[in-house]
Amino acid sequence: MKRPFTILVITIALLSNLAFGQKKAYQPPPVQTPSVYRGADATTPPGTQSFGDLKWFEVFKDDRLQELIRTAVNQNYDLGRAVANINAARAQLGLARSEQFPNIAASADLTSTRLPKNGSSGELPNGVQRNLSFGSVLLNLLTFEVDLWGRVRNTKNARAADLKASEEDRNAVLTVVVSSVATAYLQLRELDLELDISQRTLVTRQESLRIITLRSNAGVATTLDLRQAEQLVYSATAAIPDLQRRIEQQENFIELLLGQNPAPILRGRELTAQDISPTVPPGLPSSLLQRRPDIRSAEQTLVGANFDVEAARAAYFPRITLTGFVGGDSNALSRLFSGSGTVWGAGSQLAQPIFTAGRLKSNVRLNKAQQEFALVTYQSTVQGAFREVSDALIAYSRTREERVQQELLVQALQDRSRLAYLRYEGGVEVC
Repeated sequence: MKRPFTILVITIALLSNLAFGQKKAYQPPPVQTPSVYRGADATTPPGTQSFGDLKWFEVFKDDRLQELIRTAVNQNYDLGRAVANINAARAQLGLARSEQFPNIAASADLTSTRLPKNGSSGELPNGVQRNLSFGSVLLNLLTFEVDLWGRVRNTKNARAADLKASEEDRNAVLTVVVSSVATAYLQLRELDLELDISQRTLVTRQESLRIITLRSNAGVATTLDLRQAEQLVYSATAAIPDLQRRIEQQENFIELLLGQNPAPILRGRELTAQDISPTVPPGLPSSLLQRRPDIRSAEQTLVGANFDVEAARAAYFPRITLTGFVGGDSNALSRLFSGSGTVWGAGSQLAQPIFTAGRLKSNVRLNKAQQEFALVTYQSTVQGAFREVSDALIAYSRTREERVQQELLVQALQDRSRLAYLRYEGGVEVC
């Protein structure tokens, strides 16, 4: 009996080595990494720490903005959904990990009967008790799979990768939430500044209308000049309610990001008083692969898909399962735990798929298709990240150039306004 069993064990081990051999360590798929970002400031020294490595509270110095971000981190609905996904992935990992260990259940039963004194077979013999009790207490080894081919192990590793992907998804959502709150708040402060400018513009145009009205009464200005001045006052007046509408809607949007009902938003620093970094060093493109949570999430999804393929391939090979029990069984409760009442049993089963109508092959193809999809998604995510960084750097650079021209325009308009008032108040042509 020993020789056939030994041959069986050796055969199973050889098949296992032939089927799977030594697994290669995971290597990230190759991606096209640019040497430098397009749009990066050429004056930035090489090796400078990336702006993306800074903590959000190191970037935004406004105390009120920091408070809003902290509230959003604790209450935002998208972050809540991401945390729920993490909990679900952690539970899935726990289910997959439990398959690697034996499942043991305890069972007990007790049966009591009373025999009739005079039954159909006659009167009970002397010494035979009418009251009988039967009982058993067992520890049962539920069906446990011997994971020779790595199906259970690969399934567990796939779920572990899914958990890491869910955690990185949460980090990606956190980044978006922080960015959205900061952007919305700065846009709100911009609208506040526009409203202040519009209100001051209205006061200026009302004063201009007053002067032109006096000049018209004196016969110096024409009716056309008067109507043009009135038009400017009405247009400035109409702009104020529209800005107020946009401000209130922006406040409601911020409250939604915070997971709160619509309400006014307390302000902090004015837009012009915000700390703005003079430069935005992007860092090395290669470091982007380790820094971006969306890229890390896509890579972990790919890792999980690889393990799922291996688990699907393992279904081609025999599944060896073990069962057993140990405990006590007796028709007298007093002898239930004695040596004479001890019972045990053990068994094993080997099942080899022979004909599955293509189910196993289709399952492998399905998992390989999902692996290919995850690979393309990873590569696309990487390329999209490079594009986003480049777009942001280009926008930052061009906006700085535009700001220089806008400042020159503001200076020219201020000087023009000063000359115009001197002309109106003095009644002379000023060169």
